Amino acid sequence: MVTLKTLSRRVFMSGLFMIALFTTFHTFSGVSAAELQKWMIENIETSSEEVVNTARDSAYKGTSLRSRSLPIMRTEEQSMSQDIVESEPVALEEAIDWSIYPSQTVVATGYTAGYESTGKNPGHPGYGITFSGVQVKRDLYSTIAADPSVYPIGTVLFIPGYGYGVVADTGSAIKGHKIDLYYDTVSEVFNEWGKQEVEVYLVKKGDGSLTEEELKSLNEDDAVQVFRNQMSN
Repeated sequence: MVTLKTLSRRVFMSGLFMIALFTTFHTFSGVSAAELQKWMIENIETSSEEVVNTARDSAYKGTSLRSRSLPIMRTEEQSMSQDIVESEPVALEEAIDWSIYPSQTVVATGYTAGYESTGKNPGHPGYGITFSGVQVKRDLYSTIAADPSVYPIGTVLFIPGYGYGVVADTGSAIKGHKIDLYYDTVSEVFNEWGKQEVEVYLVKKGDGSLTEEELKSLNEDDAVQVFRNQMSN
């Protein structure tokens, strides 16, 4: 019973306080208690609606972000896969349609800069120097010897199984449809080539001259660097 009386007293006092508060507010602002109550209800409803809308928008944005993240990952994976496919080594023989170039069957042998091929030893002033004046080279574009009446100095040939050859040298035994391919060592000549009859493709006909700068430019061309690893295989 004591508790009920205490509760009733507190409710009564709270009511008096609210009446006094509304009366004071009305006195200073001219807004009635009913208007204040309506304003409070409307703002509470508006605030509640904004909270709901914000929560709904946040949930939508979160869903959208999640839904977009998967395609992005798939796109990156596809790009990586494409890079892997594109980076797979392709033999030079297969990378270009060689049938668009004039071709001719020749007998190809191999030679070195050493005494067995040139009669010169290291230390000789002409050791490793070709007829054109450039140093012998085994590279993406290697120096080869040919009959200049058939393939002038500076001519670029593609020789399947060997690569690009630039005519830089001549030889007393290299006449007609014969070419000599440069290798660094005698063992490479025998193990990698020997003597073969091969169909070669005329990529560019030379003008009778070749410089170190021209040979260097060919070997540094970005378009052929992808095939450089094949040189060591």
